[in-house]
Amino acid sequence: MDKQQIRETIARRAALELNDGDLVNLGIGLPTVVPEFIPKGVNVILQSENGLIGLGPTPAPGKEDKNLSNAGGGFVSLTAGASCFDTATSFGIIRGGHVDATILGALQVDEKGNLANWMIPGKLTPGMGGAMDLLIGAKKVILAMEHTAKGRHKIMKECNLPLTAEGQVNLIITEMGVMEITPEGIVLKEINPEFTVEEVQAATDAKLIISEDIKPIKK
Repeated sequence: MDKQQIRETIARRAALELNDGDLVNLGIGLPTVVPEFIPKGVNVILQSENGLIGLGPTPAPGKEDKNLSNAGGGFVSLTAGASCFDTATSFGIIRGGHVDATILGALQVDEKGNLANWMIPGKLTPGMGGAMDLLIGAKKVILAMEHTAKGRHKIMKECNLPLTAEGQVNLIITEMGVMEITPEGIVLKEINPEFTVEEVQAATDAKLIISEDIKPIKK
């Protein structure tokens, strides 16, 4: 699979986790592609922690409004009825448990649902941003990420990078499959037919639990 196919596979499957009426926060990078694949009839409300509810599609080149951007600095549009407010109000919404789902990327995640997505020691990084608050405040935490990074494991038995939050991840979606964090460990529930279970396990540091009714990844 090339890079574009990988991103589309992950974003398309992540979009299926969103329900009509959900208030959803999207992390920077791959998660921002997810709205392109939300099924017809499912209307979600997108929130950005810099103070926006009601984000619309990415504006066409030349149609950008310099006063409208998401938390990652990318240009956005607003839907009818959208609201702009200060950061304190935005984090009150997040910390108050009003966000139904957040879709984030990850540097590492482990079998206990711990997430590391903000710093690699010795490298210049932009900081944690609102990720810690989203992990604690959102009702459901979905990771949309590539399964490995340049051949290195990202789904770990135990994270060895600084944690963003402990035990908050619910679901991991990669180009290889869909995995649920459970008290027993990481359960592989869906698999991309382009890969075997053995290949998915080889690309994963943690020992996967293979669901008894494992299915092809939903599209």
